[in-house]
Parts: sequence; structure tokens; C-alpha cells
Amino acid sequence: MPPRGDKNEQRGGGAGRRRPGSPSGPIRKRNCYFCKEKIEEVDYKNQNQLRRYVSEKGKIRSRRITGACRRHQRQVAVAVKRAREMALLPYVAN
Repeated sequence: MPPRGDKNEQRGGGAGRRRPGSPSGPIRKRNCYFCKEKIEEVDYKNQNQLRRYVSEKGKIRSRRITGACRRHQRQVAVAVKRAREMALLPYVAN
């Protein structure tokens, strides 16, 4: 029987292995736009600002994508829903 190596060597795990598509550099922390600009409340009437937080399909983008903090992401979600109700933003793509 051939000698067996370390378990990590057999499975391909270990320090030298990375997931495909993962960033190779240091992890960059995204900063909240509203916190940087010291904006307390997100205004549903500001369509241009809200469009950055809505995808082309009309879905509200997640915190992971937008970089907004928890508090402001909730305000963005409520503001987008209000803007949709007032017909300032579309519910779905054209």
C-alpha cells in the first residue's frame, strides 16, 4: 500500500488554496454614503439618490452591495417603497 499523506493534502485544503472568484487583496470596508454626508433621514422624494439603491430589474439592492449601514439601509428600503407608492419609482423594469 502507498503511504498516505496528511488529510489536508488529500482533500486539497490548506493555506495555499483559495476559492475561485474571491478577492485576492485585503478586504475593503464599504462606508455608508449617508453616514459620510451626515444625512439623518433618507428622503423618498429624492429619486436620483434612491435609484442607486434599486437594481435595473427594480429590486432593492442589499447592504452587501450598496455599502449602507443597517440603519440607513432600512430607511432606504422604506423610502423606495414610499416612492413606488407615490409613482416616483417604478415597481419593475420597463
